[in-house]
Amino acid sequence: MRSIQCLLSLVTLSLVYGAALVPRDTTSSSSAANPIPTVPYASTTANSVLWGPDSPDSVPNPYRGKTGASILGPDNIPIDLENPDLLAPPSTDNGDVANSKWPFSMSHMRLQTGGWARQQNVEMFPIATSMAGVDMRLEPGAIRELHWHSTAEWAYVLKGTTQVTSVDQDGRNFIATVRPGDLWYFPPGIPHSLQATNESDEGSEFLLVFPDGAFSDDGTFLLTDWLAHVPAEVIRKNFGITNPKAFSRIPSKQLYIFPSTPPADDADDVSDPQGTIPQPFFFPFSQMAPTQLEGGSVKIADSTVFNVAKKIAVAEVEVKAGGMREMHWHPTQDEWTFVLEGEARITVFAANSNARTFNFQAGDIGEYLRLVWCTGADLSAGFIPASYGHYVENTGNGTLKYLEVFNSDRFQDVSLNQWLALTPPALVQAHLGLDDETISLLKKVKPTVVGPLPGSNE
Repeated sequence: MRSIQCLLSLVTLSLVYGAALVPRDTTSSSSAANPIPTVPYASTTANSVLWGPDSPDSVPNPYRGKTGASILGPDNIPIDLENPDLLAPPSTDNGDVANSKWPFSMSHMRLQTGGWARQQNVEMFPIATSMAGVDMRLEPGAIRELHWHSTAEWAYVLKGTTQVTSVDQDGRNFIATVRPGDLWYFPPGIPHSLQATNESDEGSEFLLVFPDGAFSDDGTFLLTDWLAHVPAEVIRKNFGITNPKAFSRIPSKQLYIFPSTPPADDADDVSDPQGTIPQPFFFPFSQMAPTQLEGGSVKIADSTVFNVAKKIAVAEVEVKAGGMREMHWHPTQDEWTFVLEGEARITVFAANSNARTFNFQAGDIGEYLRLVWCTGADLSAGFIPASYGHYVENTGNGTLKYLEVFNSDRFQDVSLNQWLALTPPALVQAHLGLDDETISLLKKVKPTVVGPLPGSNE
């Protein structure tokens, strides 16, 4: 009777759970079974960019598959055209990720005689807590006046030629002429000046990055501003000058940017008994040969080659049409991204199912830097916090070129592809259900930039 009751219990359990309950065979030596999924498989539905900046105005609508509905009220179509993955997000986007894109056209423009400046910091871009940026233009001969600040200054020249000068704390001086694609770096507190040459009729423009998200270019220490707020007799005493009119032409207010005579080409340093600065504040990044990769190229300037740059490192990346900067993250460094040419989209993964996709188009950034000055063109900066997973995909028809700037002395990244390739295959298979053939195709050396899939339009 007891054996019958046990048999009925087994049958009942089988009906309830929809599977036969079979005692485990402890004598079997077969390999482990495939992992049993505990959640549904991820969707393989394509989430391509639905339109671009040149699409007809009637195209942008918040639809993705069977979700969404048209906009009935007023709409800013030009902004919709630039941000397709915000208006119609990929189905893989989820949760809450802070805005990671800032267009410089939304920044206040400080207009001066001889040039202008506009900046981005945490006041307008809250996620960017560790770095701030300034876009500055100087007409030929114009000077960004002698100044210093408590944070380091790193620069990438966008167009034109700029002469930079400096003197360090030991009285050693420095002068250099910096050309497009080259860098300069001034350590915290070191005084310096910037002046556009007349090699180009248009002067120069450059991108400044500071390793402090709260930095404001309006808060720098300016030579004219300081002397305008010191009694005249104190100034004369400081310099040992008895002539009361010697400092009578000091400006009453700061100059910041002002016109002047263009400097001589490749001028020499002022004779200095202390000598010149031993580690140059200038790096000829434009002359560095890039590392060629399957999907493009990359070159890196950090303290290993640009020795004085202890607070900022940079990678200049080029991605061929259809390629992408591989899925990766940076262990401890925030990334300040600046697209120089082309169109891109970036999905930022912030853990706990939070992900959001942002678009960067040639129409608002790339055209500006194709060796022409485009009135009204827009430059945009992106910001990706440390350890956030991301990729940078070229969604245009031409080459994508952009900067990855880091608040660090060294460039570091972790490649998803390499990580999986160097992890025991069974462990990877248990997570992702990959077959042996797919495992064999993983790369043990970082791809960094990958090309398009063969025979694919993706």
